[in-house]
Amino acid sequence: MPLPVGTEAPSFTAKDTNGNTVSLSDFKGKTVVLYFYPKDDTPGCTKQACSFRDAQSQYQSKDIAVLGVSADDEASHQAFTQKYNLNFPLLVDTDKSLIQAYDVDGGGYAKRVTYVIDGDGKISKVDSSVNTTTHAEDVLKSLGL
Repeated sequence: MPLPVGTEAPSFTAKDTNGNTVSLSDFKGKTVVLYFYPKDDTPGCTKQACSFRDAQSQYQSKDIAVLGVSADDEASHQAFTQKYNLNFPLLVDTDKSLIQAYDVDGGGYAKRVTYVIDGDGKISKVDSSVNTTTHAEDVLKSLGL
């Protein structure tokens, strides 16, 4: 069961696609779309990632950060990013600490759940009924953008 709207988003620190350290606190005052997905370079996950890639300019123009999370390692994220020209960071969660903290454990992989975290660190939206093809646009619409 995903965390409910209004909950303080669990803080985290993780490595991204390029080995940089990323923390939720880095985005204080900014909206963050934190989306969990099962596996790099699989059909649904690719559609979902490409929807965020294609809408990235809309997210950037609204000062919204997009972060993808799966249990894949850095090398897998790098290959996935390069193959599909992804233009946002993927976070490495091989120990599944984020997956567990955000209650999206699907039994060894992340369930497909998206959290929108407001600038104060609170969960403002939760989407667990994801259409992978239109997901990025669906999130923008849910934010009234």
